[in-house]
Amino acid sequence: MAGMRWARLKADLNLKLRRGAWYRIQDVGPLEAVVEVNNRPMPVPSAFLQIVETPPRRWTVVPRPANAVRMPDTWKHYAVCPSCRERAPLVRRPPVMECPRCRGIFEVGWDETYSPEL
Repeated sequence: MAGMRWARLKADLNLKLRRGAWYRIQDVGPLEAVVEVNNRPMPVPSAFLQIVETPPRRWTVVPRPANAVRMPDTWKHYAVCPSCRERAPLVRRPPVMECPRCRGIFEVGWDETYSPEL
């Protein structure tokens, strides 16, 4: 995976990307990055992305978006799996979670949440 980079939204915007999910970067420029979404390239303004060079290995904690669909109303916050992008409910404040989809076990990135009140 040398030379690969990953990106996730760092703003609460509706850009057809899952908030908190990491995507492989195909190309990045000063104004726009092209990320891989469902095996297809998608251009996204670079200013709205957090870009890293190390594969993410922690759950991302995300507050429920105001315009959320297909998500239970009881989920005020949720976690996004770093491996498969599955969303999972947060019960209390676990340090580690198992993904219900891929069965990966990862730490929860509480120190890098989108919401400081967590």
